[in-house]
Amino acid sequence: MRSPRLAALELRRFGRGRLPRAALVALLVLPLLYGALYLWSFWDPYGRLDRIPVALVNEDRGATTDGRRLTAGDDITERLHESETFDWHEVSADEARRGVEDGTYYLSLTMPGDFSRRIASSEGDSPETGALQVRTNDANNYIVGQISRTVFGEVRQAASTKASRTFLDRIFISFSDIHGKTVEAAEGADDLKGGIGKAKKGSEDLADGLKDAQDGSGDLSKGLKKLHKGARDLDDGARQVSEGTQELADRVNGVSGKVSPFLKDNEKTIGDTAQLVADSSEVIRKHLGTLVKRTPAAAEGAHAAEDTLSGIHERRCTDPVLSDAACADLEKARDAAADVAVIADDLDTLVADHDGDLKKLDGNLATLQKQAEDLAERAPHLSEDLDDAVKRINKLNTGAGKVAAGAEDLRRGLGTARTGAVDLDEGVGRLKTGADDLDGGMFKLVDGSSELAGGLHDGAERIPDYDEPERDRRTGVMADPVKLVADNLHKAPNYGTGFAPYFIPLSLWVGAMVAYMVIAPMNRRALAAGASAWRIALAGWLPVVAIGVLQTVALMSVLHWLVGLEMARAAGTVGFLFLVTACFTAIIQWLNARFGAAGRILVLALLMLQLTSAGGTYPVQTSPDFFNALHPFLPMSHVVEALRRLITGGGLEPVWLACGVLLLFTLGALALTALSARRRQVWTLDRLHPELTL
Repeated sequence: MRSPRLAALELRRFGRGRLPRAALVALLVLPLLYGALYLWSFWDPYGRLDRIPVALVNEDRGATTDGRRLTAGDDITERLHESETFDWHEVSADEARRGVEDGTYYLSLTMPGDFSRRIASSEGDSPETGALQVRTNDANNYIVGQISRTVFGEVRQAASTKASRTFLDRIFISFSDIHGKTVEAAEGADDLKGGIGKAKKGSEDLADGLKDAQDGSGDLSKGLKKLHKGARDLDDGARQVSEGTQELADRVNGVSGKVSPFLKDNEKTIGDTAQLVADSSEVIRKHLGTLVKRTPAAAEGAHAAEDTLSGIHERRCTDPVLSDAACADLEKARDAAADVAVIADDLDTLVADHDGDLKKLDGNLATLQKQAEDLAERAPHLSEDLDDAVKRINKLNTGAGKVAAGAEDLRRGLGTARTGAVDLDEGVGRLKTGADDLDGGMFKLVDGSSELAGGLHDGAERIPDYDEPERDRRTGVMADPVKLVADNLHKAPNYGTGFAPYFIPLSLWVGAMVAYMVIAPMNRRALAAGASAWRIALAGWLPVVAIGVLQTVALMSVLHWLVGLEMARAAGTVGFLFLVTACFTAIIQWLNARFGAAGRILVLALLMLQLTSAGGTYPVQTSPDFFNALHPFLPMSHVVEALRRLITGGGLEPVWLACGVLLLFTLGALALTALSARRRQVWTLDRLHPELTL
């Protein structure tokens, strides 16, 4: 009898009574209950987090900064209610603590009273960190605590982002303020540049004016030197003339009785002396006129120089913006000009105070000159006009005395004026040097002010000036500069879909394991009839494979149509599961055929090893080394990897690898079952009296 017919006969015996038929239904439904119920219960736990009661404590008192009211606690509370992440219950701190302790709430979130104040402090000089307080109790549920860490991490990030936006917004506003102030400074630098340019022109004019003043003061000094020399000569001559006229008058008056013979003997001498007096008077009058004319001009020039320097000093050295290092020299020049002006005033005052005397002196000199000229003309006739000559000589003597006194005063005054003129010339020279230095400094200052103005304009262009929309955009970017752009190549829509590759083969293994509790791993008829070992193995394998195919169809139908499992490759998934069923039944058949009752224990142990090393929940790399070593050598590891690609999508390389591995396990298990069948055809005492019966 062939193996398929033996398999059909094995299945046909389940229809001979109610209990066998119920057992067959149980075999078909058991993987469905096992797999579907597990997946259904795990299908979408994250989508129902809003049913988890969580305590929310908002003790935040708010804060005020820059006239704006900040209520971070209320804002976060509102967003948490809108998010529907948990079932939030706003309670007091004591109630929240008791609720987490007794299990009323799975966890609690507390916003302390100074939460807003700490967030607002990011804008001040002493920023502080705002702390959200989370209290969990793993005795209630460990997974909820893990989920809360992710959820509250997002809450913390949102709160931190808001605080950062407030802080960065103030920075960008400060940028705008700095930009405005820099523009104002640049405009001020432009005005400074213009003022310094005018000052530069004024310093050039000052230097040129002081050059002319220096030339004039030099001419004045030279002229006064000549005047002083002439006055000294005048004084000497006038004194000599006075002494001569005095001597002449004394002699004339003393020897008036003897004058006539004397005049006759000295007519020529008298004439020459009179002519000398006339010539000297003329020279003195010329020098006196020059002194009177040049003294006011010198005083006026000295005052002009003083006024010019005082004006420049006032414009350049009293303004803090225009003040520079040349002010010290300019102040010295101003003071020197003032001293020169004082000397010139003294000279002018001297001349003015003696204006009447000078005029009298000039008049006396004119009279003396005329009288001397008359005397010179009459000298040859003096003896004839003795009385008249005596009178004239006396007058001449008197005038000569006055002239000598005036000449001495003039000499002294011109000596003082000469000294002042020399000081004036030296002071104007120093002023000229200082003005040249000032002009050079102003040249550098003009360049510096141009560079300052240019630098401030460049700086103003580089300092950002954002309007409110641009400031908001940049604040948002800097407050949350890194965004996670998730790109899931083959996204599982829910938790159950992600776990389906793990629970489906588990249910099929359990279904095959239970099936071989009802169906013998080796057909008894075939054993009794002495059939070949391969026929015996196939006869015990094919009925369970047929049941496994029905189990697979029932399981996947319920998962797809009732639970909602969507598969990227539905037909491929079902076909692959048929191969999985064939492999699992072959392995379980061999363990039961080879080890008998102990094989059922080995089947359960092998299931445990596969579940722990398949990487169905966490990546296998996170498991201990023992399970990492087992992972590639057990069939369920390859089944889980292949089902992930078939259900959620992706490359099929793991699928083809899993098909090859399953075929090898299937053929190997059938071969081992055939070998066991051959051994079972020989009866032994162990078979007659087994040590363990299950």
